[in-house]
Amino acid sequence: MKPKKFDSINVIPFIDIMLVLLVIILTTASFVAKGIIPVNLPSAKSATIAKDKKSLVVTIKANDEILFNESSIDEKELENSLLKYDKKTNIEINCDKDVRFELFIKLLDTLKENGFENIAIITKKEAKS
Repeated sequence: MKPKKFDSINVIPFIDIMLVLLVIILTTASFVAKGIIPVNLPSAKSATIAKDKKSLVVTIKANDEILFNESSIDEKELENSLLKYDKKTNIEINCDKDVRFELFIKLLDTLKENGFENIAIITKKEAKS
């Protein structure tokens, strides 16, 4: 029996596999790229999508831990770190809804005392019922 001559390659299965891999990579990359610290944000009916600008992120977790740009920090260190930036720098506050209100007010007070003007409180959009 004489072997059959191999004239062409069927690339359709190869393309199908590559497209499936591309979908998997793009899906997982979107979750990895966010890099958000998990915080249970409060809901607001008037929440709007913020423009993606360079900004400082202050996060207060449910256990009252304060994070500044994803690094754990205490209140005094936070104030000293903030003073290194321009007063017009955008500051985003991610505050867990179970945090003591007093801690949130202290943070806002610190920002206002130091002259920061562009402060955004991050919430999640409340679902319409």
